[in-house]
Amino acid sequence: MATATPDGARAHARAQEGTKAEAMPVIPARTWPNPPAEAAHLTWAETVAGGNYTHRTLSRGTALRLTDVQGDACAHIALYADTRPWERLNVADTVKVQWNAYLTQGTLLLSDQGRALATITEDTSGHHDALCGTSTLARNSTRYGDGTPQSPTPAGRELLKLAAAKNGLTPRDLPPTLSFFQGVRVTPDGTLEFTGSAGPGTSVTLRTEQDVTILIANVPHPSDPREDYTCTPLEVLAWRATPTTDQDPLWTSTPEAHRAYLNTAELLTARGRA
Repeated sequence: MATATPDGARAHARAQEGTKAEAMPVIPARTWPNPPAEAAHLTWAETVAGGNYTHRTLSRGTALRLTDVQGDACAHIALYADTRPWERLNVADTVKVQWNAYLTQGTLLLSDQGRALATITEDTSGHHDALCGTSTLARNSTRYGDGTPQSPTPAGRELLKLAAAKNGLTPRDLPPTLSFFQGVRVTPDGTLEFTGSAGPGTSVTLRTEQDVTILIANVPHPSDPREDYTCTPLEVLAWRATPTTDQDPLWTSTPEAHRAYLNTAELLTARGRA
């Protein structure tokens, strides 16, 4: 076999240079076709296959656009203040403080310390979920026969564990997650109704309000009733944009948002970042 020797294996590996898969990072990001901003400003460009994960640390003022390319992606995200992982996305506070369980344009993603980690600045989907979290090994093993990361049906939490480990985090650091592109609504009797996606090509854009680390698992929503493990590619693009200032209309859009932005600005000022 050509790869039976070190020389043959090296030649085979080098022959793969330039080969592209449907789902993979594009490096450098500026070579992404039809970029949403000036190409030189792109910092992350990747297509994440269904049943896979990704992660990245982003600077304050970065725009992050997630796109459901084919209509069956589901992006489960965990978010951390970079270098301070004890401050992380708090889904309960994100819902409770803003008096709304439904994520959409203008929603702040809040930490457990009352600060904004990111803001949803654009949303063409409207089918998201802040109630159910992601799938687990036990649930996927029951539903699909396996939920391990290497299986054809990996669970979201198992993939997020891998992403966490690559950022110096442990399973204990994984909080409840938010899900984009597969919706859930609360019915009048209190039960949860799965509403699925809004179709292919929809997107949601986040603006980071401080330096953050984001973990993303693209796996089926745990409430998806389909028998088959169904999840299609997720497009991830990030570019340098403008950090929030007190001139932004969202700054004073609600008393709760104003307080969160003030709390964030206080931290940034103390750290010499604003």
